[in-house]
Amino acid sequence: MKFDENSKILIVGLGLIGGTYARALTEKGYEVGAIDVDEKAIEYALSKGWIKSGQTQVDKDYVGKFDVIVFAVYPHVFIDWIEKYQSFIKDGALVTDVTGVKGSVVYMVQKLLRSDVEFVGAHPMAGREVSGVEHANPAIFKGANYIVVPTDKNTSEGIEACKALGKELGFAKISVLTPEQHDEMAGFLSHLTHCIAVSLMVCKDSTHLASYTGDSFRDLTRIAKINDDMWSELFLLNKDELIAQMNLFEEHFDALKKCIETDDRDSIREMMRISTARRRVFDKDAKEKQ
Repeated sequence: MKFDENSKILIVGLGLIGGTYARALTEKGYEVGAIDVDEKAIEYALSKGWIKSGQTQVDKDYVGKFDVIVFAVYPHVFIDWIEKYQSFIKDGALVTDVTGVKGSVVYMVQKLLRSDVEFVGAHPMAGREVSGVEHANPAIFKGANYIVVPTDKNTSEGIEACKALGKELGFAKISVLTPEQHDEMAGFLSHLTHCIAVSLMVCKDSTHLASYTGDSFRDLTRIAKINDDMWSELFLLNKDELIAQMNLFEEHFDALKKCIETDDRDSIREMMRISTARRRVFDKDAKEKQ
């Protein structure tokens, strides 16, 4: 299981992230192909020169040409694809993904996948509130984090190959987590924050406030413009961890509410001091990656 300058790479799913993988790797000189059910996505990527070839159907001879396959599709589509077409994959190929939940995906795929093909889970912690290959831009990976999510079934060679892919894509920091650690992290940093943004937008019809809002509301709700099909699947696949993080948030939100109700200014200020100190850590991390 390797990834080097001669590797041919297949992207399954040409959305924002899959398209950005394709564009970034092509610009680095790799031969990149793609499969997507949307013919327009394939045609667009071909017209831009972001892929060398592309198909809307899963063809055995085509799939078998590639050394690395990146799945940038919904979790259930990924699992279905492996069940139906894994026999098409080249012996010794490396398979990886971009899915935002791992516990319910990694173990299942590794259980299904034949032994001469290695799957190493990965999660690029990058994105935008837009979708589609037309928005593909390697700049979204600059300064971003890339998480490799192996299990004890993975080889050191496979893990290093997945790390090398992340480095080649331009990510600033590459980390390794177990599927359980990943889902706790994603549950808090990503899934919970999307839940909060959605809740803010639906709790009050604020359309008439658009002319008056400042940066605070815009910043907090940027991710509320959301792909409901994808994110509802992620929420439910990470259900237990997400509910635990929502309970944690509710506990501290209720504590702040109680402080306000009882005019407990000292406790309010203490929460704000803790908040400010912890936020500075994120600012420092972002500055170091620039």
